Amino acid sequence: MYTKFAQVYDQLTQDIPYVKWADYLQSAFLKFNANPNLVLELGCGTGSMAVELAKRGYDMIALDLSADMLSVAYEKAHRAKTNILFLNQDMREFELYGTVDAVICLLDSLNYMTSFNDIEKVFRLVNNYLNPGGMFIFDLNSPYKLSSILGNETFCEVGEDVSWIWKNTYDSKRKCATFDLTFFIRREDGLYERYDEIHKERAFSTEEIVKALDQADLTLLGEFAELGFKAPCQEEERIFYIAQKR
Repeated sequence: MYTKFAQVYDQLTQDIPYVKWADYLQSAFLKFNANPNLVLELGCGTGSMAVELAKRGYDMIALDLSADMLSVAYEKAHRAKTNILFLNQDMREFELYGTVDAVICLLDSLNYMTSFNDIEKVFRLVNNYLNPGGMFIFDLNSPYKLSSILGNETFCEVGEDVSWIWKNTYDSKRKCATFDLTFFIRREDGLYERYDEIHKERAFSTEEIVKALDQADLTLLGEFAELGFKAPCQEEERIFYIAQKR
């Protein structure tokens, strides 16, 4: 996953308001009386959020499993003249040399953990590297979104430089959505080259999240509707969770 896709990820996600997401994180810090300095981002992708937070004065560590995504992130950070430590690691097995004040994991990165054991591993590591009282903020695509909005649907878009087809299937027994991505990238000679990737996301209930947090000695402070602090409705598509190290 995220090999050739890394070349076009930013073009395909232009609608993501990273500034508003960063505003929300700062609002969450303020709401729960946190004042972090060193922040770790899990699943940083092409680094847009890490760069935005670094520009706001946070010391950032950003890790991702995809070296291709990190390559794009490094160049982006260099252009923005920000000093970010990028690590090529799996969030289920990551290692740091010290602790951090806050951990974030955004844009449904945790949905890529396709088993309860995997998400529990991540939460235990988060607890291990968080300072006492440190905050953990993450979001998930809701079970409703994966099963009813994305599941068993096909999406496509035709652009001048990039075109893509996104075909989905949802396995209700495993609570897992499979995304078959085919995209065509325009080369310098004007021809298009085809690439294919398969992504999987698992749906997690609030009960599962609470259980995994509890087993990792993390306390859930609240679950919220997207970029807000209201309780999510039954048809909420993205849910934010805010937890704290005990």
